[in-house]
Amino acid sequence: MKYILVTGGVISGVGKGVIASSFGTLLNACGIGITSIKIDPYINIDAGTFSPYEHGEVFVLDDGGEVDLDLGNYERFLDIVLHRDNNITTGKIYKTVIDRERVGDYLGKTVQVVPHITDAIQEWVERVAKQPVKQNVQPEVCIVELGGTIGDIEGMPFVEAFRQFQFRVKKENFCVAHVSLVPAPRATGEPKTKPTQASVRELRGLGLSPDLIVCRSENPIGDEVKDKISNFCHVAPEQVICIHDLSSIYHVPLLMEQAGVIDILNERLQLNLPSPRPPEFMQSWRDLAERVENVYKKVNIALVGKYTKLEDSYASVAKALMHASIAAGYKLNLKFIDACNLERQTKGENPHLYYEAWHSLTNSHGVIVPGGFGSRGMEGKIRACQWSRENNKPLLGICLGLQAAVIEFARNVLSMKDANTTEANPDTEFPLVIDMPEHHTGELGGTMRLGKRTTIFKGDSKIRKLYGNKTQIEERHRHRYEVNPEYVTKLEARGMRFVGHDSEKERMEIIELVDHPYYVAVQFHPEYLSRPLKPSPPFMGLILAAVGKLDSYLTNGQKVLLNQPLNNHVTASESSSDDDLYHGRQQQQQQQRVGAGRASNSSSSIEPTPSSTLTPIKQGSPVKMNGTTVPNNIAKVNEAMHENGTC
Repeated sequence: MKYILVTGGVISGVGKGVIASSFGTLLNACGIGITSIKIDPYINIDAGTFSPYEHGEVFVLDDGGEVDLDLGNYERFLDIVLHRDNNITTGKIYKTVIDRERVGDYLGKTVQVVPHITDAIQEWVERVAKQPVKQNVQPEVCIVELGGTIGDIEGMPFVEAFRQFQFRVKKENFCVAHVSLVPAPRATGEPKTKPTQASVRELRGLGLSPDLIVCRSENPIGDEVKDKISNFCHVAPEQVICIHDLSSIYHVPLLMEQAGVIDILNERLQLNLPSPRPPEFMQSWRDLAERVENVYKKVNIALVGKYTKLEDSYASVAKALMHASIAAGYKLNLKFIDACNLERQTKGENPHLYYEAWHSLTNSHGVIVPGGFGSRGMEGKIRACQWSRENNKPLLGICLGLQAAVIEFARNVLSMKDANTTEANPDTEFPLVIDMPEHHTGELGGTMRLGKRTTIFKGDSKIRKLYGNKTQIEERHRHRYEVNPEYVTKLEARGMRFVGHDSEKERMEIIELVDHPYYVAVQFHPEYLSRPLKPSPPFMGLILAAVGKLDSYLTNGQKVLLNQPLNNHVTASESSSDDDLYHGRQQQQQQQRVGAGRASNSSSSIEPTPSSTLTPIKQGSPVKMNGTTVPNNIAKVNEAMHENGTC
């Protein structure tokens, strides 16, 4: 087994996860089996109880492990299936050691950081590195990313463990890659190498010498800077790899391959890779990167969420939307909307945020309402679902998004005005969404309905066709509340179809609205299994519906995507604009005028404005809300904004 340790210096969030994934991508393309381990030095047992504002989204694995979002990068780049043990935390290590001490495994000795904690870390890495992550084949190389930065006090036991580990597995089986920031202050514009020098000096002082130094920078770095880092950091010039900010992360493995990383790893780890590499080497990855660069038509998607101040809170959702957009031949323009800003209360407290949020929503081609927890922003999500339903706007709800769609439908179509989730209102008269007692034990960590579970389709539906007309699928879950089965019959009688349920036929998994271009919501999280070359079907449906191609795709399948031209040269008149998709969707919406999802069948609090759904907003138009002209200084921009609602 070979090991590549990826460490970071200067600042956190410098891109270690993408760099580590790119190492794996390159070796995977050479036919070498790869596995990955992410080490997070915090004391938490896992990431399950984190707020998304702490470290971004919580990524869920097949076995129900709640882990750091970097493991999502590994799975997407390498197309592997990791396990909960592939994420190591200080809490897990200490709990393991303390549990062993309690049963007498240490024979009465004093339990210390060295050797007991460091030994536990090394044993964990060796054990997990051997576990198959793809087609039951044992990996050959394990890439270990050490979170945080060198010098952090909480990371010291791990650094010491790997100092020992390099002798345990022998030099030819262990390689260190140090990722460091090379800033260029605006005052001088000159790249500064001192932070990297100091970081490498500290790493070497702790007993680890880097074999590769990956320099992250805003702009490309010249050879003079590379030579300086080489000279002061005790590595050869070719071992200094410069990765500047790129238009797409899919270019990172290609840039690293161009810099000779494969040859360096081949020599350092004695991998015995064939040379020269075939002409088609990494061709699918090159095609993907080229496709990303040469897509010009935009599709505007509004993400209505609770944690929009940190975009990493929805990292997998954004990636899944990007995968689907690329496959459909469109460039994703993702607009994050704070759900709270869509609520009536915000209109009185901060009109500017209110109108700006509704402007972004009504100018989207499709809407996605992702998961979340708690009552904050729930009413905003419900209003987004209502607007999408009444205006035939394509919508994809995920987890809490499904629950919001069900509550909205019950309120405005079934006239259950007090309909709600017991999470927000335990005493509601109409509990459309209830908790699952077996997953509500009083403890928050690891007690939800987690991991990959089976969903069985019922009848014919658009979402089933997107999944290839399968009878059942497996997707990853993370939720504590579910749709109340007592109301399913009433909801279905008015046009909300429950087209998927769990294997016990007790829990509702998928809803689909009849007579709507695309109104789908799922209880699971399909974003976790989306891959760059294999987009998730629900996301594919949303994008295709947003650009007016869903019906033809369901009829003709992949031919719709394969036959579309990929123009490398696009004139100004062909480039994207707000009305790119107007004509493509006009005919589709004219065919969808009557149905259970229309406002005429509901006691609506939001009045649809068809013109705002189809016609692009023009500069200089008066700003109107419910027929009342609003001063432009409130709306911030001199555009026509429509709330599409009566308050």
